[in-house]
Amino acid sequence: MPASAILSLFPTSKRYRRISTFTGTEGSIHALALSTDGQILAAGGTQGVRLWNLKSRKEFPRVVTYLDSRGAVSCAVWVKMKFAISEMLCYGTGMGYLVFLRSNPTDMHYQEICARRLGSGFEITCIAWDAVSADSSCQIAVGTRDNIVQVLVLSAAYQLQSVFAGRLDNTVPKHVAFAEAGSIYVFGLYDGNVIKMNSKDGTIIAENRCQSVIGSTAVNFKKGIFVVDNAADGFTMYRLESGQPVRTFTTNLASIPIPKQVAFGEESKVVIGGSDTGCVYVFNRRMGALIETLRHTNTTLVQTIAVSTGSLTISKLTHIRCATWVGIALLHVHPPPSAERRL
Repeated sequence: MPASAILSLFPTSKRYRRISTFTGTEGSIHALALSTDGQILAAGGTQGVRLWNLKSRKEFPRVVTYLDSRGAVSCAVWVKMKFAISEMLCYGTGMGYLVFLRSNPTDMHYQEICARRLGSGFEITCIAWDAVSADSSCQIAVGTRDNIVQVLVLSAAYQLQSVFAGRLDNTVPKHVAFAEAGSIYVFGLYDGNVIKMNSKDGTIIAENRCQSVIGSTAVNFKKGIFVVDNAADGFTMYRLESGQPVRTFTTNLASIPIPKQVAFGEESKVVIGGSDTGCVYVFNRRMGALIETLRHTNTTLVQTIAVSTGSLTISKLTHIRCATWVGIALLHVHPPPSAERRL
């Protein structure tokens, strides 16, 4: 399918406009990550990692990712150390490797600066980071497929040191996030558990359970809420401390049992999520109303999205004769009407 065919699938939008599409790679995309300043897009999956400069629309030279020995990229996040000039890309793989990439100041090409296989080498399912205020190091929280949650410290010299590693009884961590006061939250994939842990020793502080499985999660600590892909009929928002549901953002019934990513956008005024029908849904967070449906493809799975201030990136997966063709579209949000700024 030519790129022009993909571009034509986007309808005219009052709120969002497409600004770029990246195509032409075999393999599936499992992770998208936009740098904090919205300038660099990273995409990871069965063909390793690719990075683009979104200002120039040019791809950076490929980074060797050792797919045969490390596995496909499973998740990715941008990390900013306290005194660093630029962000690093941290990604996990299907065989348990945690890898860090940094741009070379000379030519701005990305290169690997640290890599470690964690535990028994199970898939890394989620990553989060938090700057350590006392020095230039940062904390990295990691969840793996074998129910392990681990916190490490990355030093200014790019050395990893373990803080703790603990196994949860029945919870496969799907999302992990640092909170204030030295705690982390872990969100369980199959059981819907929400576990608050001490980030220094892994002690469980509190535990709640959602009324659904958790396909993916986005958290807003300031508002005390989180939203999940409920793997049934859309996305459900909950109170963080009590685990009580607030509302469900309803979509079509899920026909493909694969997690669809969800995120807050526009300073958490909207909830954005993928689908298995080729759409990206944008909801009003407070009212629950569907604001817009972005048509990415006609029928296929939109599994991965990434959001930064002012832009939304989505990836889609299309099967063609048992091969996989990937397209990534970048959209920009127009300033919302004045009434919506008050949401």
